[in-house]
Amino acid sequence: MEQLLARIAPATLALPLGILTIIVLMVVPIPALLLDLFFVLNIALSVAVLMAAMNAAKPLDFSSFPTVLLFATLLRLALNVASTRVVLVHGHEGTSAAGHVIEAFGAFLIGGNFAVGLFVFLILMIINLVVVTKGAGRVSEVSARFTLDALPGKQMAIDADLAAGLCTAEEAKTRRREVSTEADFYGSMDGASKFVKGDAVAALLILAVNIIAGFCLGMISHGLTAADAAGRYITLAVGDALVAQVPALLLSIAAAVIVTRVSDTRDLAGQIGGQFADPKVFLPVALILAAIGVIPAMPQRVFLPAAALAFWGWRRLGQRQARLARANAPQETPPDPARITLAEVSDHTLVTVELGYGLVQLVDERRGAPLVGRITGVRKQLSQNFGFVVPQFRVRDSLDLSPHDYRILLGGAPLGQATIRPDMVLAIDAGEASRSHQLAGHATIDPSFGCPALWIDPAQRDMAIAEGFLTVDAATVVATHLNQRLCEHPAALLGPDEVRELIEGVKERASGLVETIYPNPLSLAALTRLLRALLEDGIPLGHPLPILASLSSALQQSQEHDRLVDLVRADLGAMIVGRLCAPTERLPVVTLDATLEAAIAQGLADPITGQPVIEPELARSIGDRIAALLADRQARFGTAAPPPALIVQPRLRRALSALLRLRAPACAVLSIAELPESQPVEVIAVVGGDPPEPPALAAPDPAPNLSSRESIPA
Repeated sequence: MEQLLARIAPATLALPLGILTIIVLMVVPIPALLLDLFFVLNIALSVAVLMAAMNAAKPLDFSSFPTVLLFATLLRLALNVASTRVVLVHGHEGTSAAGHVIEAFGAFLIGGNFAVGLFVFLILMIINLVVVTKGAGRVSEVSARFTLDALPGKQMAIDADLAAGLCTAEEAKTRRREVSTEADFYGSMDGASKFVKGDAVAALLILAVNIIAGFCLGMISHGLTAADAAGRYITLAVGDALVAQVPALLLSIAAAVIVTRVSDTRDLAGQIGGQFADPKVFLPVALILAAIGVIPAMPQRVFLPAAALAFWGWRRLGQRQARLARANAPQETPPDPARITLAEVSDHTLVTVELGYGLVQLVDERRGAPLVGRITGVRKQLSQNFGFVVPQFRVRDSLDLSPHDYRILLGGAPLGQATIRPDMVLAIDAGEASRSHQLAGHATIDPSFGCPALWIDPAQRDMAIAEGFLTVDAATVVATHLNQRLCEHPAALLGPDEVRELIEGVKERASGLVETIYPNPLSLAALTRLLRALLEDGIPLGHPLPILASLSSALQQSQEHDRLVDLVRADLGAMIVGRLCAPTERLPVVTLDATLEAAIAQGLADPITGQPVIEPELARSIGDRIAALLADRQARFGTAAPPPALIVQPRLRRALSALLRLRAPACAVLSIAELPESQPVEVIAVVGGDPPEPPALAAPDPAPNLSSRESIPA
């Protein structure tokens, strides 16, 4: 038995003992002293419930409120039964027969006049039943309905977060438990509000029973006169009703506080006080009270002091708000010389332009910051040419450079460096300048294209233009050099973030196409690598739909990177050739001798990639030969003629493209599979063999004289 009692915690026995006590109060007569103690306990319990409701940060912090409200209502009804028994049995003995608490409420609080007590009780009943209880019940009903309606959506949101990895399984379980508790709480509150309403009605009926029964018992059983019976029993009944009605009103207010709360980190007093602490609230109050107070018919000794008090509150709250603003303002602390930040040792931008201290004026806002505008234009132009948004550039000064030097960095690696004169104009001789010009300046070389140039005074600009020079300012020199260098490295500017942005833009109009490519079977990294390869081959991404459509089709045949690039290029052959010449014009073509082509194809191969490896001496010979052909063609036809293209077998395209990208970048390298069937061609040279005979017919041949799609005949 002792072991059994040791296992039972006192808190476990408290609730059953409380229920047993309530039943005993209803059934067993109790003395007046014990009745006073229970009345005080009832009032204390009601005040405690009200304080707990006001201090809860959110309604669920007092989730046991519906059950507490039930037990508090049962306790009060049990006390009503016990007090009714005492009043009816001992009421003829005097107003102290039912205890001092009832006597105090029946005599002191209402001045001994039971008629006043009746009116006070009815007013409290109206406030409790019609105002507080009815409003709290309506709020509980609406809250329960909205909470239950939102329950499926909240559960789906938790499942979505769990599937996306935004929360763990334990966190999802906790959130589901909170959602379920919230729904149960508001559902319980909807029913608990009926307890308060029923309690108010029961109090009214109990008062009527006490008055009628006491009046009859006093006159019939105890021989009292009508006046004595009314004076004693009605006073006790009203006192009993008031003792019960005050805790009932407190519990009704607590219920209203709980159901009208909005979730906040503060308790109710802090929430209301914080929202009324704005000084803007009290200034209109002070002005309105002062305006009413100056009216002659109004009691000025009441309104004017109230207006002064509101004005004082406005001043004090304004001063407090200013102090808080100063306290919350970020304090400027002196820099710690021993502290090194990441920004001081790391550059998170891809493209950086470093300036010597003598060129800082080019980015000075007081002078218009001409270089900033030029660089922004370069970034916009590059984005249009490449087909994706180029990452932002960074311009900074560098003490490592000479005062008038600048340097272009891509990923920390230098792309170019030159010296400029910020207060002078660069006159460039692009081949059209007069040989007998009279310009005086400092001779230099244009950093962008290597043309001879002069740094001249701005006053000589018109003269330089008249002499055939191309004149640009210092900021334009830097921007042109930056544009020319970055145009040679489009793939380096394309990263996963840019690819994701590109894919998201296409997804808005062609979501089905994107789903066939990304994220399955190609990951973001694989897709970035493939698009970089296309950029290196000179295919811009300005029209992503045909590129992605070709890639989607190629993925049906292979997922190997090199094979995908070849398939996409073959499908985009018309686009690639169209950038070289018009479809109706002959494409100037350079081919390799069949013997030379076979030797390269059957020669050394990279053991990792399997791509042919061209011997250094042979690579130099081919590069020099094609570069000479390009120079001769440009000398004869100028820049108006379309550049030639080297047509090779598909297996050799990659190796020869890498070779000519360094030695003859103007010559495009195409595989025979990328040449459209309807594209007319003109073979202008055969590297490694005799030059072809000129065509006998002047009319363009719509079918190219290339019979095999895998090899080129001698």
